[in-house]
Amino acid sequence: MDAQGRGRAEDIDPADQWVLNPNTGEYELRLAPSAPQSGVPRPRRATPAAAGARAGGASGRSATATPDTREIPEVVPGPRRRRGTPEEEPLPGRRGGRGRTKTKPKKSTGKRILVWTGGTLAFVLVGVSGAAYLYYQHLNNNIQKISDDGAGTGGFSKDRAINLLVIGTDKRTGAGNGSYGDKDSVGHADTTILLHVSKDRSNATAMSIPRDMIVDVPDCLTTQEDGSQKNIPGTPNVRFNTSLGQYDRTPSCTMRTVTELTGIKPDHFMVADFNAVKTLSTAIGGVEVCLAKPIKDSKSKLDLSEGKHTIQGEQALAFLRTRYSVGLGSDLSRIELQQQFLSSMIRQMKSEDTLTDPGKVIDLAEAATKALSVDDKITDIKKLASLGQEVGKVSTKNITFTTVPVVDNTDRATVLPMPGKAEELFQTIRDDVSLSEVKKKAKEKQAAKLKGKRADASEVRVNVYNGGAEAGSAQATLNWLQNEVGVTKSSQLGNAGKTLSKTTLEYDPDQADQARKLADLMGLSASALKPGEGNSETNSQGLPAMVLTLGEDFKGAGVKISGSSSAADLDVEKNTADKEKCAS
Repeated sequence: MDAQGRGRAEDIDPADQWVLNPNTGEYELRLAPSAPQSGVPRPRRATPAAAGARAGGASGRSATATPDTREIPEVVPGPRRRRGTPEEEPLPGRRGGRGRTKTKPKKSTGKRILVWTGGTLAFVLVGVSGAAYLYYQHLNNNIQKISDDGAGTGGFSKDRAINLLVIGTDKRTGAGNGSYGDKDSVGHADTTILLHVSKDRSNATAMSIPRDMIVDVPDCLTTQEDGSQKNIPGTPNVRFNTSLGQYDRTPSCTMRTVTELTGIKPDHFMVADFNAVKTLSTAIGGVEVCLAKPIKDSKSKLDLSEGKHTIQGEQALAFLRTRYSVGLGSDLSRIELQQQFLSSMIRQMKSEDTLTDPGKVIDLAEAATKALSVDDKITDIKKLASLGQEVGKVSTKNITFTTVPVVDNTDRATVLPMPGKAEELFQTIRDDVSLSEVKKKAKEKQAAKLKGKRADASEVRVNVYNGGAEAGSAQATLNWLQNEVGVTKSSQLGNAGKTLSKTTLEYDPDQADQARKLADLMGLSASALKPGEGNSETNSQGLPAMVLTLGEDFKGAGVKISGSSSAADLDVEKNTADKEKCAS
């Protein structure tokens, strides 16, 4: 995380802001002397009493609030030394003192923060020694945990893609929220986003799931609030939002429903209610939104003129609840508002105004840990901070918002996943393929394998193996190749020597025209093509033949496996988090 923001003369490791004061023997927060301080709260050391004083977060303050009495540490004078020590090294283990050999400064890897986990990254700034450790414990105690009941993967890993399920409920908990109507709501999955972060952290896809989409909610073993276990029977053909709250369903049921729908198993979930929207938006000083026309909604009580506005608290909640005054007045129109709000919030979270303001970051930590409920695999600030750092590596221009493609149901009040398009989007996420333009040169190199002349189907020679597909797939493919598409010079040679997750086609360079033809017929992506000397083998006639190995992604003879090595041109509505969009 670039602790000082862009436009400065140097990149700063946030851990380097904590230095040893030789007079007290404690680590204290020190900003670079050149950093502008006007209008920015001075860094304050959190004591147990202070932590309690902040428990209300930013939204709990008023003009009559008791003044903050936290001790303000002395700022250690002298020139600032840059360190190259990795962020993960505990601060108390750092060596201080004079005469220390300077190391090459560590290059910043970007501002590692994102809206849903960003507040917890305050732990990176408050350190782990002395009174700060007590504040860390205080934040840990803020976190509300809910069992994932085995519905998740068991936890994210730094060496693979991350899938985080973010659930906004319509539960009216918190002061004043009962006035919104349906005050006794059990808290359904009113807003649900599956955030997929790529394995290489170059891109992310935030896919909204419409609450009124008809799905099958599977059986769900849950842990109830009193600690008891309850097995809740599944329900076919119901609204997606009933996957939470209905019949005492917990967020683990929503996780299972997402897996049933998309084939993607989330690593974690986070749940936010009405109060979370108000406190988080206030903690960062408001979120800027843009309107292409005025909005006056009697139901959400939103009243905004055309143009840009910075909203927080009650107004932010009203913006996210607005439905009937935008677009077609449907939940899909409201999703567009929500995505605009979250895009703007991400930009604000990554801005200099937030990251260079220690008080604001601590406010955000308080708000996030009090407002969000998380699964029991990430109920420690360290784990949340680690997750946040991984998610925060993605540039805003490569965070793509999209929505599950749907069609109207016969009742006109609900929607159904659009045949073909919805599954294509799910497959793209399962395959860890970006919806945004990243690694352009690498993609062009891959795509080049599909450019060039094609052989006639009758000239394609290929040996087919089963490397993880359903039993009988190799023979079914052989029948399809020979009888349906004219690849008569093909053979089926049984099972491969190993299981593959994805289908591959190996061939010698002089067989490239045959490979391109077969890729067209089967819908193979450029990444499935493996050219190289000695990759081919002989067929039953003793002639060189390509090697097609059907992997676990194989869907059946004649069914396209994947259309492209890049999904940037996938036919779905999408926009990236770096772009401002005015709601209409």
